[in-house]
Amino acid sequence: MSKAAQYRDARIFTAGAACGFLAGAFVVAVILWEFGGLTGSRPAANPDSTDSVIVAPHTPSRSESNAPETPARSEERPAATLGRERPAAPVGESAPPAPSPPSSESITELQARRLDVPVDGVRRDQLTRQFTDRRGAEREHEALDILAPRNTPVKAVEAGRAAKLFLSKAGGLTVYQFDPSERYCYYYAHLERYADGLKEGDTVTRGQVLGYVGTSGNAPKDTPHLHFAVFRLDDQKHWWEGTPLDPYDILR
Repeated sequence: MSKAAQYRDARIFTAGAACGFLAGAFVVAVILWEFGGLTGSRPAANPDSTDSVIVAPHTPSRSESNAPETPARSEERPAATLGRERPAAPVGESAPPAPSPPSSESITELQARRLDVPVDGVRRDQLTRQFTDRRGAEREHEALDILAPRNTPVKAVEAGRAAKLFLSKAGGLTVYQFDPSERYCYYYAHLERYADGLKEGDTVTRGQVLGYVGTSGNAPKDTPHLHFAVFRLDDQKHWWEGTPLDPYDILR
C-alpha cells in the first residue's frame, strides 16, 4: 500500500474515533445532567410547562390556624374569636382540646333550670336557632345573637360567679359567668359597657345586670346585639374552653 493511501486511512480512522469519543461524551453529559451530577441540581420546572412539579399547598398547623390575636389592653391572649367566639388559651396555657359532641344530658339539665333570657325585654319566642350558622368557610356560630337597642340591660341568666371580665378584639367587652356548680359557663359578648361596680370574681344573682347591649369588638357598628354562648366546662374548669351547647335549645 502506498504512503498516500496509508495517510488517508489514518485520517479516516482518527476522524471516526473523534466522532465516537464526542458522541460518547455527549451521552455521558446527558446522563449526568439528568441526575444532577453536572450542575448540582436539576433546573426549576417551567410553570407554564405540563411537566411542572405540583407542590402540595401548605396546611397550617394547629398553632398557625388558631394563632391568637393581640388583646387591646391585656397581657393575656383574647378569649374569643368572632363567629365561633370560642376562647383561646391565655399565654402559658395549653391550647383547648377539640370539643366533644354536645351532651343532651347537659342541655336537659339546663332546660330544667329555666334560665332567664339574658337581654331585658326579649321574649323566648323571639329567639331563633343560629348554632350551626356558618361564620366564614370553616366555622360555625355555636351561639345565639340577640338583637336589641344599644344600652339595653344584659342580665345574668342565673346565679353564679363572674369568672372573667375580658376585652378581646373579636368579642369586645365580655363576661364569662360560671353557674353555681361551676360545671357550665355563660358567655356574654359585644357589650357596650359593664354594669357599674361589676368586678371579676363577684358572686352574681339571677337577673342581675352585668352590662349593656352594644357593638364592641368586631360586631357590626349599626347592629347592636348580645352574642350569648353556653359551654360545659371540662375538669380543669378553664374559663376559655369547654364543649359548646346550643343556647336556643336551653332558653326555649
